[in-house]
Amino acid sequence: MDELTSAGILDPVLRASYLECKRLNAKHGKTYYLATQLLPKSKRPFVHALYGFARYSDEIVDDLTSRHDPAEKADHLLNWSQSILTSLKDGQSDDPIGRALVDTVLRFSIPHQYIEAFLQSMTMDLSIKEYDTFDQLMGYMYGSAAVIGIEMTYVLGANSPEALESARNLGIAFQLANFIRDVSEDLDRGRTYLPLDELKLHGVNREMLERKVLTPEIVAALKEQILRVRNLQEKANNGIALLPKESRPCILAASEMYCGIVDAVEANNYDIFRSRARVPARRRTEIMLRAYAQKAFAH
Repeated sequence: MDELTSAGILDPVLRASYLECKRLNAKHGKTYYLATQLLPKSKRPFVHALYGFARYSDEIVDDLTSRHDPAEKADHLLNWSQSILTSLKDGQSDDPIGRALVDTVLRFSIPHQYIEAFLQSMTMDLSIKEYDTFDQLMGYMYGSAAVIGIEMTYVLGANSPEALESARNLGIAFQLANFIRDVSEDLDRGRTYLPLDELKLHGVNREMLERKVLTPEIVAALKEQILRVRNLQEKANNGIALLPKESRPCILAASEMYCGIVDAVEANNYDIFRSRARVPARRRTEIMLRAYAQKAFAH
């Protein structure tokens, strides 16, 4: 039985929407897509809907920031966001991506506030190019990363306060690991996500980053952020035991692969400017084999 049928998704139009979300997830989120194969078939389409929606929204922002008319950027994203929020209230959508999202939100009673927070963070990317403090950055990451993990807990069937907090921490760890890896790419888009006050403590400012020359000061600043990723991961991993047994291997594997990005940064001697850190294929294979063994034991 295919994933969509296992999930009770039988309507042809709705199936097409879920398939498009799956395609986006597979194309743009290869690491997490790989981990989702560890989930029960009946859960996978709904995870694809959440990540497909997030990925599509993010692509809109990246496309908009490459254009020159700020008003056009804002209007386009505002119209998209409003159409999604209206669809959530109406309980139906004609949008190829929104249709699967709305269906998932309805099935699992996911509070709309999380979708609203996500779209708000996407809007922030159009005008905010840097963050003075980690608290300010957290305001962005709550919507852009934490809520996605929180939404996942509803799909997986474990939305206790402890599970939600664990999901929040893991989502933030994932995104911060990406920020560390993608410093150079983000600068090319006119943004930097590392807190300026923490960079300053190590003698680093934005101008130094924009020169894209690795210095001892930049290395020290990166080490501080890497430590934060690992602390968040440790806190989050303690809460994975709250998930149903059949879902734990997926989240553990995703945690290892996403947070493993900072290990790859270290292996590259912290040179985030000359090469993009990647979790080696061998390690990814080891993680997945171990996860499949855990999945078999869970049954």
